[in-house]
Amino acid sequence: MRILYVTLLVVVVDQVSKLLVKGFWIPSLNMYHAGMQLGESIPLIGNFFRLTFIENPGMAFGIDLGGKIFLTGFSFLASLGILYYLFKIRREGVGIRFSLAMILGGAIGNLIDRIFYGLLFGEGALFYGKVVDFFDVDFVHINLFGYQLNRFPIFNVADSCVTIGVLLMLFFHREFSGDEQLHKSGEAQPVGNGAASDLHPSGEPHS
Repeated sequence: MRILYVTLLVVVVDQVSKLLVKGFWIPSLNMYHAGMQLGESIPLIGNFFRLTFIENPGMAFGIDLGGKIFLTGFSFLASLGILYYLFKIRREGVGIRFSLAMILGGAIGNLIDRIFYGLLFGEGALFYGKVVDFFDVDFVHINLFGYQLNRFPIFNVADSCVTIGVLLMLFFHREFSGDEQLHKSGEAQPVGNGAASDLHPSGEPHS
């Protein structure tokens, strides 16, 4: 399925951006990049858009549901489910498949962090890594029932692609549903035509 090239591109861009922020060292290739300090914040467009390096033990946008193993297992099963569904609708319109491919890429990108980053960076065991987040945008101000939010939760490329993929999927859902109904009616049509051809205009069968 060529649509999976979209997934691959999302994963590559996501992981490269995270390594540039977090830093890396590959002794065999004599490659070293210091990255940013944890908690460091660099203004790109004043205070509106900053690069702020944090590590998130939970889900996208800092949401925390259950333990690390639960989150990793849930993300893995969700990714398999999306991959299976992409295979199932491989002959459908490109819009819905592109949307799902972006969501899959985002899910895999954050899954790599959770599974491998703890081990690769010497910060924890396998499956106990933290997700690298760094996009810090100031466009949300909420003060509701004592809950105050002055900035949008810090996120990454994978989170962005999941969000964009979901929005696109909602946009293309009507087109996909219409194609599905048309496909079903097209399959049922020959049966109706065959039955009609065996009848006289009066509705009686041929003798």
